[in-house]
Amino acid sequence: MISGMNLFQSWQLAIPQLLPAVGLSVAFALSAWGLRAVTASAAAVGVLLTVLLCAAAGPPALFPVMVVFFLTLVSTRIGRRKKERLGTAERRHGRGPLQILANVGAATLCAAPLLFVSHARYLLLAGTTAALAEAAADTVSSELGQAFGTNPRLITTLRRVTPGQDGGITIIGTLFSLIAAAIVCYACLWTRLLLPQFFWTALAAAFFGTLLDSLLGATLERPGRLGNNSVNFTSTAFSAALAIGILFLQRWN
Repeated sequence: MISGMNLFQSWQLAIPQLLPAVGLSVAFALSAWGLRAVTASAAAVGVLLTVLLCAAAGPPALFPVMVVFFLTLVSTRIGRRKKERLGTAERRHGRGPLQILANVGAATLCAAPLLFVSHARYLLLAGTTAALAEAAADTVSSELGQAFGTNPRLITTLRRVTPGQDGGITIIGTLFSLIAAAIVCYACLWTRLLLPQFFWTALAAAFFGTLLDSLLGATLERPGRLGNNSVNFTSTAFSAALAIGILFLQRWN
């Protein structure tokens, strides 16, 4: 058990290392706001979440968050004219605070225990990786599926639906989701947040999270029983829990 004095001393050592992450988080948020990718309130929420994530997992955790942002920004802007014709384009003033919380909140919560304890570090960070990878994969799948895909089908019945409809999936969108999830997992691997032997588990958990997102979209979001932000948060949390659960069972078997 960590004593109060030791915890205090560890924070004294961590704060100087964390200051660059805080500065980069603020600069990153201001850049995102300047690009109209997020609103001002969403930028503030983003700073809070990334600083907490960096405090728990270490300053390198900022890099995968930036990768997620880049993937979602680029995929959102690809094929925008087509999406505007379909009426599915994202609003021009950017994502709101609840959207940022839904996409990054689960990853931050998963890493938060590391503020106080150090055991099970890489187990928790595998969950964080899966949550971030799912957030990127879900957006990329939806946005690029609308831009390049044809004939989306409802995940529950496989009947054709209009592009952008909740629960609709395309083959190309699914492929892009796997690529996006793999990129985020590699970013976590490169920054040493994810152990190499946990890579495929985190990637698989992220992919199954995107399937859950589509399933919830078809069964709960489409009838209006659940909002999009709730679906996104649930899916990222599921991915984190699935990765941790699988790795925990492997560890004790």
